[in-house]
Amino acid sequence: MNASTIWDLIAAGADDAPAIAAPNRPALTYRELRKHVADTLSTLNQIGIGRNDRVAILLPNGPEMATAFIAIGAGATTAPLNPAYQRNEFDFYLRDLQAKALLLEQGSTSTAIDVARELNIPILHLIAEPTGPAGLFKIVPVDAQQANMAAAGAEFSAGGFAGPDDIALVLHTSGTTSRPKIVPLSQKNICATAEHIRETLSLTSEDRCLNVMPLFHIHGLMAAVLTSMSVGASVFCTPGFNALQFFSGLAESKATWYTAVPTMHQAILERAGRNQDVIAASRLRFVRSSSASLPPQVFQELEKTFHVPVIEAYGMTEASHQMTSNPLPPLPRKVGTVGIPFGLEVGIMDAQGALLSPGSIGEIVIRGANVTNGYENNPKANAENFTNGWFRTGDQGSLDEDGYLTIRGRLKEIINRGGEKISPREVDEVLMEHPAVLQVVTFAMPHPKLGEEVAAAVVLRQGTEASEQELRDFARERLANFKVPRKIVFLTEIPKGPTGKMQRIGLAERLGLT
Repeated sequence: MNASTIWDLIAAGADDAPAIAAPNRPALTYRELRKHVADTLSTLNQIGIGRNDRVAILLPNGPEMATAFIAIGAGATTAPLNPAYQRNEFDFYLRDLQAKALLLEQGSTSTAIDVARELNIPILHLIAEPTGPAGLFKIVPVDAQQANMAAAGAEFSAGGFAGPDDIALVLHTSGTTSRPKIVPLSQKNICATAEHIRETLSLTSEDRCLNVMPLFHIHGLMAAVLTSMSVGASVFCTPGFNALQFFSGLAESKATWYTAVPTMHQAILERAGRNQDVIAASRLRFVRSSSASLPPQVFQELEKTFHVPVIEAYGMTEASHQMTSNPLPPLPRKVGTVGIPFGLEVGIMDAQGALLSPGSIGEIVIRGANVTNGYENNPKANAENFTNGWFRTGDQGSLDEDGYLTIRGRLKEIINRGGEKISPREVDEVLMEHPAVLQVVTFAMPHPKLGEEVAAAVVLRQGTEASEQELRDFARERLANFKVPRKIVFLTEIPKGPTGKMQRIGLAERLGLT
């Protein structure tokens, strides 16, 4: 029977099987994890935090972040925050979330503490047990009197374990083009996604995921942590992505898979030549990529390096992460596509709300058990993003006759050069074919007459050279003239978002090209 709550989901693991692992720590078993979840919920209930109460979690990557997400999410609502936020960002998110409490590591000096005090949000300290199994901790209110007052005045509707329709997780959209929107995801939303990813990857209890993704983001929380728990497998929780430590983590973890964004894969490949012994001894059976388009050149280099299938998936927060994925062999993987739907429906819709036939280009729409019911307190966004029960993703794409989805780019990122529409991803892929190019991101640059012009930021491979004119000539041989970048900027590093995803929107302004 498929789980519809986190508590039911973690019942899959055998008592003595490892659930949460970490560098230089004994693993936490499923028996210990279940006891830890029950004990944590008891503590939260005692201080007035129960079902649908929001706990903002501000923790570094690692096993405690993973178990905090599981334990708090099993009986309250988790709201993970990026530790790199500045004070004004903490002020916005904590106000917008209406957090019931803020959980931090004991000893934290985050500016979020001052913000929480100003907003009268109780602060909870997480005290880890560094010599105990990975992920064990205690929660202690910083101010007992404040916590008691919060409990006494709380609208404490229900304690114990959450139900399927209770909200397990709230995250904000990236807000690159508008005010960030709150995405509430129910227990059954996130459990459905765990089931879909588990099916996609044919996971068993013998699998182990090496997690390098940040756990304040939907990708790592769902694909790495929750999906592993759903099948009684284990996840090896690193302190976050560090290309210099990736291969030692791969060796120590004995991982059978890892999931990452394309920029992480590229950094790993740069160091693969020096770690052939680790690769030869590894237990990897596949590599997964999501959260941004994977250049075909990187796909091919990953498969050549690790000698395993590379699986590219397509996800977003509003769908509790995964929507489509290329399948594992023997089913065909189509390079350049993001595969087929697993567990939900995907369609292509025109601006008027009509579904289009295979081969037609339009907006990608989805519906299914993993899709949010709607943005919180935002009727305008819900009216714009939901049509006849379908959620509009904001991405442009097409489905082929076999149901494989090709993404052409974010509709808001499509470059409109005097009426000619240009997909930045198409230009990216052409420039990536040049032997000197390591990374590229194509973006819109303002133009006084055309409205927008094509520009690209490029990082060259170490020890290589290429001029702007050389790359433009290279592109002109492979693209229509109106698609060729009129400006190419060489950088040592392309600006990235908190998950390592390269940012197109706003890049012209950041680079002084406005």
